[in-house]
Amino acid sequence: MRRTERINSLLREELSELLKRELEDPRLRCLVTITEVRTSKDLSHAKVYVSLLDREREEDIMKALTGAESFLRRELGEKLHLRRIPRLEFEIDRTIERAVRLTSIIERASKEIGVEE
Repeated sequence: MRRTERINSLLREELSELLKRELEDPRLRCLVTITEVRTSKDLSHAKVYVSLLDREREEDIMKALTGAESFLRRELGEKLHLRRIPRLEFEIDRTIERAVRLTSIIERASKEIGVEE
């Protein structure tokens, strides 16, 4: 495994733990899952993809995550002992939504083909 892949994995695991155990923000009391982390080659930035159970509070949850960035970076620095802790940019992972939509389209198309035969 390449170094950036190991760091991505470590960041994902540690951020998940920090969200569960350390953050006190009530906006983050719903289910927030870190699905993936992608760091830049120079480790200066990391995109953190999150899956949210509560879509209605999406904007508030993302603001809370962004507001917690400096705390999360400080905690990561203490736990991971990396030379550089990347800046964190949170983004909603829409993979599940796209998969559900695609599955629905495929099922409709299959039914239409079956009806026409």
